Amino acid sequence: MVPHLVTALTGPINELEQRILESMPAIERWFRLEWMEHTPPFYTSVDVRNAGYKLAPVDTNLFPGGFNNLTDEMMPLAVQAAMAAIEKICPEARNLLLVPERHTRNMFYLMNVQRLVRIFTNAGLNVRLGTLDEAITEPTPIELPDGTSLTLEPLLRTQRRLGLKNFDPCTILLNNDLSAGIPAVLEGLHEQYLLPPLHAGWAVRRKTRHFEAYEEVAKKFAKLLGMDPWLINPMYAHCGEVDWQAGTGLECVQTQVDALLTKIRRKHKEYGIGEKPFVVVKADNGTYGMGIMTVRDAKDLDEVNRRTRNKMDVVKDGQRVTQVIIQEGVPTYERVNEAVAEPVVYMIDRYVVGGFYRVHAERGIDENLNAPGASFVPLAFEKSNQLPRPGEKPGVSAPNRFYMYGVIGRLAMLAAAYELEATDPNAETYD
Repeated sequence: MVPHLVTALTGPINELEQRILESMPAIERWFRLEWMEHTPPFYTSVDVRNAGYKLAPVDTNLFPGGFNNLTDEMMPLAVQAAMAAIEKICPEARNLLLVPERHTRNMFYLMNVQRLVRIFTNAGLNVRLGTLDEAITEPTPIELPDGTSLTLEPLLRTQRRLGLKNFDPCTILLNNDLSAGIPAVLEGLHEQYLLPPLHAGWAVRRKTRHFEAYEEVAKKFAKLLGMDPWLINPMYAHCGEVDWQAGTGLECVQTQVDALLTKIRRKHKEYGIGEKPFVVVKADNGTYGMGIMTVRDAKDLDEVNRRTRNKMDVVKDGQRVTQVIIQEGVPTYERVNEAVAEPVVYMIDRYVVGGFYRVHAERGIDENLNAPGASFVPLAFEKSNQLPRPGEKPGVSAPNRFYMYGVIGRLAMLAAAYELEATDPNAETYD
């Protein structure tokens, strides 16, 4: 099943799919050489938008929380990728401590934790869950909708190591994006592998930095394929001193929105695209689809109502938004059962392990789909995207479409590797 593209402008994307398939040996070699120089993040998910004339990542998550949406057919691939990742980091690993998010009432999230436990248990590790929730002082079982349960245990910190009672792990895997800041219990762990590293969390990470790295990756890749990097790269701008409640700093947002819309119009004219351009203003850090607004005209920011200000002012864990990224809006023209959909690509180490469609019947092509009411359709990735079929007509073959999405996902993951290297507080410097 290939979700259909409801746009007359499928030409450029079909051409891109064709070019990617024809260049497959060059692309895979290029990735191999990049991975010799750069370490991929431990696991990644990437939201991709397909506009028919442009295909681009719009968000890259380094603490993915939707592994429960992957089908069972994807499990062997995920387990193999997990084995490869662990072997590279800590070959003698026996024990893995998984630290989830604090919100223990969200059953969808807990099903994701259960799936991660399954993946790493099948990869040959003893997996236990340690929680940052101080209210949990003894092993606490939580019943899941499928009849199974998870046991959350309080963390035990010694001077040099972190573990649980009678459990000393070699590796600590965070599935908590540290939006609320870096807990003291995770700092100064130099004897154990902490994955992803602390500077991958939203306490430190910025989307602007990620898309700066992605721009560099997109240019290299576009040069390899002899194409315009704009076709795979969303343009962006940044404002660093914004107070939504007081209404200060909004003139910066307005100026940048206007400049970006002008640039997009120029590109649309160059490619004969009749679409009305829009931009998306987002919190520069944070996730869960919070702190996001769509803007079609800079004048719209003259009168930002109270509700919008409140929505933009605070993101997950009550963190205030003072910096924003203004990103070129990439509409999604893919439909699943007539509802707007966007592909999400999941990776462990440098391997694409699967994905799904985020579908939202009540949202438009230019809106954020990561919102209440979204559903997830894993159908689309039911066939392996590792096995494209050269020679098939562009735009109709699922393996080919998903191979292309896998390539874009891996480009965003490579950008995250660049980004983490650039922000590593312990990076070695060579004069």
